[in-house]
Amino acid sequence: MNVAKGYSRDLYNQIKSGWDRVAKPLDSMGIFEEVLSRIGAIQGRLLPDLKNCRLIVCCADNGIVEEGVSQSGQEITAICADSIANGRSSVAIMAKEADVDVLTLDVGINTTKEIPGVRDVKIAQGTRNFLKEPAMTKEECQKAIELGQDLVEECKWDGYSILAMGEMGIGNTTTSSAVTAALLGMKAEEVTGRGAGLNDQGFLRKQEVIKEALRIYGYESGGWSLFSNPGKNQKEWTKDQVLDVLCNLGGFDIACMVGICLGGAMYDVPIVLDGFISQTAALVACKLDPVTAEYLIPSHSGKEQAMKCIEKELGLNPVIHANMALGEGTGAVLMVQLLRTANAVYASSQSFDKAGISQYVRYEKESDK
Repeated sequence: MNVAKGYSRDLYNQIKSGWDRVAKPLDSMGIFEEVLSRIGAIQGRLLPDLKNCRLIVCCADNGIVEEGVSQSGQEITAICADSIANGRSSVAIMAKEADVDVLTLDVGINTTKEIPGVRDVKIAQGTRNFLKEPAMTKEECQKAIELGQDLVEECKWDGYSILAMGEMGIGNTTTSSAVTAALLGMKAEEVTGRGAGLNDQGFLRKQEVIKEALRIYGYESGGWSLFSNPGKNQKEWTKDQVLDVLCNLGGFDIACMVGICLGGAMYDVPIVLDGFISQTAALVACKLDPVTAEYLIPSHSGKEQAMKCIEKELGLNPVIHANMALGEGTGAVLMVQLLRTANAVYASSQSFDKAGISQYVRYEKESDK
């Protein structure tokens, strides 16, 4: 198994310098210059390769739904997984338009029926109600993480140069909010949104459930900042403690995506994140191995209020601000399209010499001297 060491800074600097030779004002492609330079460095290529992309959609059910935290029942997860796999869902339509392959996984859907087009890697028929017992056993959680890691290796061998990830699972904004609150030491009210559209009564119930869970598992005053010094009364999480949070409060979809994030760092594959649930997985992965953050490409900042907290914690800088909350990988697919368009500028634009224009000079700022 590979060990994440981080991408080559020398190669990153070479690609970034290449952007300065494109006939345009310096840094005028903004964030895309940094992101594409990082993607190329991860891949070990002077010209980033975005041609072959696969979206992995992790589908699973969550036992906490029985507490009334969602307006939909668990039967919707299987229906949506079928729709994604067979080209009828929003993300399937978008992926076809963007020439992105889609792999739909049954990581833990609460059904015994086979879903056509969905790869059955089911760990269990949904997680348990975390108000009554931990959502997953340690063995189940580890199996889901290893599944995600193995998928990255498989995809790399199959010729995919970049991966995107998404999810589908009724109740997974509740699990994500609980995990985020625990790991960042935040209150339920600070991280809980309305998910797929709860009314006021449902929204308050969702907050109460998360607040009670944080109390039950002793996370009311936990959390620490990953990339800064822990504050007063805070502590540094151990890997075992991070995994306990995931087991107690998380879901199979989140755990599998944790593995995908870790796998990206292990096998030198850039991973494009989607919305809140995938960002929660990224938070867990980076707490387990901070180097993982270098391999993650944020796509959008959506409606869920906790996303801003995770983005600040991990230093994520999403380029799409469209107030999206669809999930499934829709934001990630949009980001892949944008990256490909920006990469075409890098690959095909003429140089200053060919344009007959003097190259812009990067002057050192007085404040940097």
